Amino acid sequence: MTPPEIRQVIINILERIAPDEDLSDLDDSVAFREQMELDSMDFLDIVMELRKLYRVQIPESDYEQLASMNSTVEYLTPILKDTEV
Repeated sequence: MTPPEIRQVIINILERIAPDEDLSDLDDSVAFREQMELDSMDFLDIVMELRKLYRVQIPESDYEQLASMNSTVEYLTPILKDTEV
């Protein structure tokens, strides 16, 4: 998967988790929690969706690397590079 494809996967997950949020003006460099009303359970839902969809195991110690879209895509790019969309 390419970084733009990974970004779209994250957008799709966010749309399911927070259907009332407007993601059209999402700033990729700002933490999700600063832009959206996400609680810790919503964040865990993102991690669980990635696990379910792509069998990605994200250790709890790495959760801070999933704070913003940019950091999430950067973290997932080497992990998902050989994965088909």
